[in-house]
Amino acid sequence: MPSLTLLYQDAHLVAVHKPAGLLVHRTALARGEREFLLQRLRDRLNQRVYPVHRLDRPTSGVMVFALTPDIAARLCEAFAEQQLDKRYLAVVRGIAPESERLDYPLRDENGSRPKAEMPAMPAVTDITRLDSVELPVQVNRYPQARYSLVEARPLSGRHHQIRRHLSRRGYPIIGDTRHGKSVHNRFFARHLEAPRLLLAATGLAFEHPVFKQRLTLECALDAPMAALFEHFGWAGHLPVDRQRLTPLPARNP
Repeated sequence: MPSLTLLYQDAHLVAVHKPAGLLVHRTALARGEREFLLQRLRDRLNQRVYPVHRLDRPTSGVMVFALTPDIAARLCEAFAEQQLDKRYLAVVRGIAPESERLDYPLRDENGSRPKAEMPAMPAVTDITRLDSVELPVQVNRYPQARYSLVEARPLSGRHHQIRRHLSRRGYPIIGDTRHGKSVHNRFFARHLEAPRLLLAATGLAFEHPVFKQRLTLECALDAPMAALFEHFGWAGHLPVDRQRLTPLPARNP
């Protein structure tokens, strides 16, 4: 597992690049796991840290932790109310729409109750196709294989929202073992050295709970995903690690 990259740190919060495949914290479903992001970050900083949002285990990218319980409570409230902007990059099967809003309601997927008993909750994701590629190989039933680079901006926070929305629209994310297509997942794993979920949280922006400025965080891709972008000719879309604090826009009286 690669060493942790700190994207931002002050006396109140810290942001890190979560590696793909690393759980954020211990869960009942991962009793055999011995390494967690929360533990690694705590040991790195030599102090307690408090997660304020989540990323799925196979998803890489920017993740924020509070350094005190009070800051954690404030950030959790703001994040729960979607007072933030999130940006993800995903590699999907097919030529995705140039731009579209996906607003399929989603049921919870926590497994504690039958799906039929779970109410469908509103969920909205804006997607934009940034690039595409056509490979002269037959992966499924077509003589060529087409894939797209998609920017996804979720406007709500449902479980697996981006993965489920893109799959339902017909453009599943490569490497998604639950909502994707196994034949394409195997092709990327065997021939393109990409055996993981190709979804990365590359941007996060929110109001700093103390400084009252807008904190914008950007996160580079990990080496395997960056190499795939280079191979497909998508290097111009590679994000870089960057952070900035800017004044908040004036509020209407």
